Amino acid sequence: MKPVNEMKIQFVSRSANEGFARVAVAAFFAQLDPTVDEMADIKTAISEAVTNCIVHAYKNELGAVYLTAKIYEDRRVVVTVRDKGCGIEDIGKAMEPMYTTCDTGERAGLGFAVMESFMDKLKVRSKVGKGTTVTLTKYLSSREQDNG
Repeated sequence: MKPVNEMKIQFVSRSANEGFARVAVAAFFAQLDPTVDEMADIKTAISEAVTNCIVHAYKNELGAVYLTAKIYEDRRVVVTVRDKGCGIEDIGKAMEPMYTTCDTGERAGLGFAVMESFMDKLKVRSKVGKGTTVTLTKYLSSREQDNG
């Protein structure tokens, strides 16, 4: 199924751009009139995915973060966050709660768990030295029953 609407943005992996990504995706999906909870879920998952690029993919360097958001007829929204950073050696291990590659003690290792809990589907693809792609999918509820 082809998307009915789509947007793409690219930005530098600076922590200030995490908020930009969250708001940009929220503004794009606002056309579907999602519930407050649905929007909060999406924004939280986007925040985690982009933060992973900033903190883990590029470590102490700057790199590009590529974000695509798509809307489908069935009210499914799909966001892809991609980097060309260091990649993930063991995706299964990286997705375990409390696992982190951060050695400063500043990270809890809950990013993927948070993404998974707020979205309906999470897919992670990665190649060491090539980068990582995180695909987040959420099915938005129909708002028609609220209008009657």
